[in-house]
Amino acid sequence: MEFIASNYAPIMFAGLVVFLLLGFPVAFSLGACGLLFGFIGIELGVFPSSILAWLPQRLLGILANDTLLAVPFFTLMGLVMERSGMAEDLIETVGQVFGPIRGGLALAAVFVGALLAATTGVVAASVISMGLISLPIMLRYGYDRRLASGAIAASGSLAQIIPPSLVLILMADQLNRSVGDMYKGAMVPALMLVGCYVAWVLFLAIFKPERVPALPPEARTYREANGSSGYPSLMVLLGLSTVVSLLLASQMAQLHTWWSGQPVQDVPLDEKIVTALCGGTFVAFVIASVNRLLGLGLLSQLAERVTFVLIPPLLLIFLVLGTIFLGIATPTEGGAMGAMAAIVLGVLRRRLDMALFKQALAASTRLTSFVMFILIGATTFSMVFQAADGPLWVEHLLSALPGGQVGFLIVVNVLVFFLAFFLDYFELSFIVVPLLAPVAESMGIDLIWFGVLLAMNMQTSFMHPPFGFALFFLRSVAPDKPYVDRVTRQVVEPVTTMQIYRGAIPFLFIQLFMVGMLVAFPGLVTGRLDKPVEVDLEAAGAQMLDALGTGGYGDGGSANDPFSQGYGDGAGGGNDLFSPSINDPFSQSADTSAGQADNGAAADSGSGDLLLPGLQQPPPEAGAEQPMPAQAEQPQAVSSDEDAAADAVRRAMGG
Repeated sequence: MEFIASNYAPIMFAGLVVFLLLGFPVAFSLGACGLLFGFIGIELGVFPSSILAWLPQRLLGILANDTLLAVPFFTLMGLVMERSGMAEDLIETVGQVFGPIRGGLALAAVFVGALLAATTGVVAASVISMGLISLPIMLRYGYDRRLASGAIAASGSLAQIIPPSLVLILMADQLNRSVGDMYKGAMVPALMLVGCYVAWVLFLAIFKPERVPALPPEARTYREANGSSGYPSLMVLLGLSTVVSLLLASQMAQLHTWWSGQPVQDVPLDEKIVTALCGGTFVAFVIASVNRLLGLGLLSQLAERVTFVLIPPLLLIFLVLGTIFLGIATPTEGGAMGAMAAIVLGVLRRRLDMALFKQALAASTRLTSFVMFILIGATTFSMVFQAADGPLWVEHLLSALPGGQVGFLIVVNVLVFFLAFFLDYFELSFIVVPLLAPVAESMGIDLIWFGVLLAMNMQTSFMHPPFGFALFFLRSVAPDKPYVDRVTRQVVEPVTTMQIYRGAIPFLFIQLFMVGMLVAFPGLVTGRLDKPVEVDLEAAGAQMLDALGTGGYGDGGSANDPFSQGYGDGAGGGNDLFSPSINDPFSQSADTSAGQADNGAAADSGSGDLLLPGLQQPPPEAGAEQPMPAQAEQPQAVSSDEDAAADAVRRAMGG
């Protein structure tokens, strides 16, 4: 029994692994393991019986957590947008824009995946939508099946790292950090990951052009009456929007100065980007709207189509992420506005009816309930695990690793990578992250950096052959039998499971490359965060005391000023009430020569206890009950003159 009690934390962790291997649901495995080992620990005397009395308070704390309200809001926003047909419009339009170049359809899949990630944040919706719409078009025009499958699965999994990601919300909650800071830290790595996907497709387009053919002319649906493609007007509109965005970014400080009426010298970069893009998009929308309403014919069909299709998702991005980055709304408030805006857009486009809305609500409720059950189970387990000194055991286990911070990060990322084969990001966030966060913080690792790093690593759980969820989603909609294409009327061969797995491997390596980049260059995450304000407490204390009176510290105060605090050499005149005296019950000096009225000098030896370095304890407030001095054996009564002076001080101070 002594061995079990002394090794209770590792035995409890092994018990959890056994529960999971037996196939029990994760939420119930966590809760059952926590309660079982809680009762056993109480019987063995590992911790007191009051440990289980803390559980109701912990569970009520989960229900009162405002941060977790963002989960149902963002989920509802994504499902409403997906069911209102936004994904189909984006895939078709962006495919027409990039189709004429080699690899254009794969590039369209990557860009549409990034836009869907920034608006829906749901991997399943993105992968299934693009699998149903983009994959048949890629197969129709001769794309390599491995590349087509990998591009769709990888771009769909971008929802795990591009804000407003549910993973980042859960990570911020578990690490006790701001969701807004987590979003800011993840933005640059997410855009870099999208850039790496684009670079891989362009590499294949240059060196393996037969694997990524261009869209044939007959498949390009948006053409003008004279047969032109309509790209010139699209480029002009894009150029005008870019110029407006750059002008806004360069004049942002002046605009803030004009708006607030106070001089503003610098504006954060994320605020510049959001405001500039919003302004450029607004200009493009106004031009396209005026052109359509007045029938001016200035824009081609392609330019108008791109403008009106891209505006809704961009509007949502600015409404949600823009308000969060600008500090106008919290992530929970941003999610609520995004959900409401998605509903309004769906109704205005006549794509959302009551049946679809009920489906979105039901799916959001299921996902939220799933998250809450796992969180309740994880809270039960972690409470008992902490009572058994589990975090201390994990810290001793990991802090002894060679290599310091880098060694710790490498081992943790390898561990998370292999655990992601069997656990999804919810389970990793609630089981593994609470164990690793205290160790990372004790080693001086920035927890925002740590959270984004783990989120990037957890993204690989969707791409692991053969366990990746994104691969399962794609397999469910990819053709598994030969079929006749409805356009070309030719027989198209199916996509095999092995082709899906092989296509995911290059993108999996790109994700691991980004994990290595974040380990090597933490500034990619922390560079855009607000710097912590350092406060010199000693200087602040001295400034506060300077504001209390005009008497000098160390140089002596005025002899007739009752508020002169002259602490130091020669301080305190003959009428200085605050100089230490043996007759003063407030004095904490044992030096009988201090503060004598006949010479008006306070001895340096009577410094007493200090509130701030170099300063004596100031006199007590009038009327407050005071303890007797510790070192004065027979404190004398306060003289009538001192009583009168004390009354004068009280009147002067207003009471």
